[in-house]
Order: sequence, then C-alpha cells, then structure tokens
Amino acid sequence: MKKLLFLLLPALTFAKYNATISPITPQIKQRMVNGGSYKSYCPISLNDLRYIKLKYIGFDNKEHTGELIVNKSIAKDIVNIFRELYNIKYPIKQMRLVSDFGASDYNSIEADNTSAFNCRYVDGTKKWSNHTYGKAIDINPIENPYVSNSGHTSHKKSYPFVARVRANNSLAFKAMFLRDDKAVKIFKKYGFRWGGDWRCCKDYQHFDKKK
Repeated sequence: MKKLLFLLLPALTFAKYNATISPITPQIKQRMVNGGSYKSYCPISLNDLRYIKLKYIGFDNKEHTGELIVNKSIAKDIVNIFRELYNIKYPIKQMRLVSDFGASDYNSIEADNTSAFNCRYVDGTKKWSNHTYGKAIDINPIENPYVSNSGHTSHKKSYPFVARVRANNSLAFKAMFLRDDKAVKIFKKYGFRWGGDWRCCKDYQHFDKKK
C-alpha cells in the first residue's frame, strides 16, 4: 500500500494545479484598452492572444491565482511551465495584467509584477517588443532586474539582487534566476530564451520565444 501511495504522489500533485485558457472577451479587451496595453495600431490581433488564469505560490508561501495575456501559440506552454514552477514551489510576488499599471513597464516592475503582453516598443527604439506579440514574459522583475554592462539598474529595490548571489534563504532570494536553476531550465525546455544569457547586458526577468 505504501508503495502504491508513493507512485500516486506525482499524479496528485499534478491534479492539484489548475489553469484556464480563454479568448480575449469584451470585458478583458476593455481592461486592455482602458489600461493602455492594447491600441488600435498594435501589430497583432486580439484573436491571436489568449487570457490565462493560473495558480502560483506567492512570497507569503500561499497559493494565489494570477492572470496573464500571451500569444495563443504559446498559451499551453505557459500553463505547463507555470505548473512545473508551482510544483517546485518557485515563488512569484504577484501576477496581474500590465493594464492595471497603466501599461507602464516601469510601474509594473516597481510593483514586482509578473506580466507578459504589452503593446510597446523596445525601450529607446521604434522596434516592437516581443511583449507586443505576447511571446515574452517578465518574472519577478525586482529580484531579476535588467542590468546594463556597467552594472546599473533603474530600480533601487533591485540593488540587493544585482550581484546575483543568494544572500539568504528568503523567498525573495529564492525567486532570483541563476543559470543552473531548475526554473530557468524549465523555460528552456519549452524553447524559451533567457535574458540572463544575453551578451550586451542582462535582463534576468525576461523569457521569450522567437516571433
């Protein structure tokens, strides 16, 4: 009997997790438009995006339900990735649509918010970001900051995490992505690229798939 229960444990863990994938409803569209994350001139149709609600472990070590908007082509991958992150108890501060922050990437980062779709240019350019196509996601951006070649980051709360050393056993430091972490490997298993591998700078929060 003990052996049978042991064999059933992975299935029980898997069954506990739940997530839903749905088209962009009129209500979600209104949130996106009102919040500024979707504009009429965006180079992607709402029909090519999906709204996901999923479960995650918060920095309080409790279960929460978050929401993301991603490209329909990666929606199932995202659910599988976050299921695996949940199973290894990877902590996430919060997960809200960037529309809740007026589509401001800066404000979303300041709130340590995990988000995906946002119709915007790459900073300082007129080139559409991969976030515009719903094929990029930023996770725990305070603990996983964008760091320039000079070692600069724009968010003061990220200073303790620039060195990429786990200074203690807190959930905040557990949320840091390091090269050999299980969490990073999970994303790569599903074909995502990691900003921590970039040569020109480091964007530790960022994972994306090619367009």
